[in-house]
Amino acid sequence: MTGVPPEAVRRASAYAPGHVTGVFLPRTDARDPRARGSVGAGLVLDAGAVARVQWNPGARLRVRTFGDGRSPLAISSEVAERLFSERHGSVIVRIEHELPIGQGFGMSAAGATATALAAARLTDTSRHRAVTVAHLAELFGGGGLGGVTAILGGGFEVRVAPGIPPFGRVLRRPCHDRILVGVVARPIPSPGVLRNPRALARIRRAARGFDELRTQPTLERFWEVSERFTDSAGLAPRSLSDVLRALRRRGARACQAMFGGSFFASAPRGARREELLSWMRRRDLRAVELPISSVGAHLVPLRP
Repeated sequence: MTGVPPEAVRRASAYAPGHVTGVFLPRTDARDPRARGSVGAGLVLDAGAVARVQWNPGARLRVRTFGDGRSPLAISSEVAERLFSERHGSVIVRIEHELPIGQGFGMSAAGATATALAAARLTDTSRHRAVTVAHLAELFGGGGLGGVTAILGGGFEVRVAPGIPPFGRVLRRPCHDRILVGVVARPIPSPGVLRNPRALARIRRAARGFDELRTQPTLERFWEVSERFTDSAGLAPRSLSDVLRALRRRGARACQAMFGGSFFASAPRGARREELLSWMRRRDLRAVELPISSVGAHLVPLRP
């Protein structure tokens, strides 16, 4: 930053929540990629990613993206490069993730969306354009099929049409529950699953119950359909399947977080809840309890 007047440096920050998918069905055959993605349903989490973007105007464009771990952040870097493509100078993106990357908690989509909103603030780009760039980067970068759309708002969401608005359509319901999320096994790279014809065939069969949820979008129906999807899709490693069965035996509703070696669960109430938590501690099954977010991705004030 040598030689750059302090007043020329511009900064912006944005936050995007995480998300867990309980049931989904790929929809990637539309000619317009903005209409590609998935239908499905999930819960928006009150934990996500914060992107802080700094732009130092200069002679040529250089974008650098830094995360809080060793995982590459190619998708968020692509977002920043596209939104600053008509600008010049040094762009530094710093992203903090509140949940593990690659474990089905929507951290790739959260990082990309937060980066897009912060970059859009600095480049006078519309929110719609920013969201479009994040969605396309996720779609073509192997991040996911519907994560950006899901986290534009909060609550319990049902994606009834794929893609981003105005192509995509999402039903949202407020949800004041809290859920447990935990990691059991290694990440499951989504590109490998989505390119596997056998896996896709299982997913299509497992998602048949989604029509029930589309017509009756209640939280209770979501848990029923998602548990069936988890069991039928066959994507969970054995160690995770064993944990899911054990959680259900103790009164929890429990599903695989797609596509992670991870779970999300709704604990029972009263004495059974304490029994469940005690069992988890004895087993050293680490999990955190998170509220369902009431808001989606948004700009946040800069830190002093």
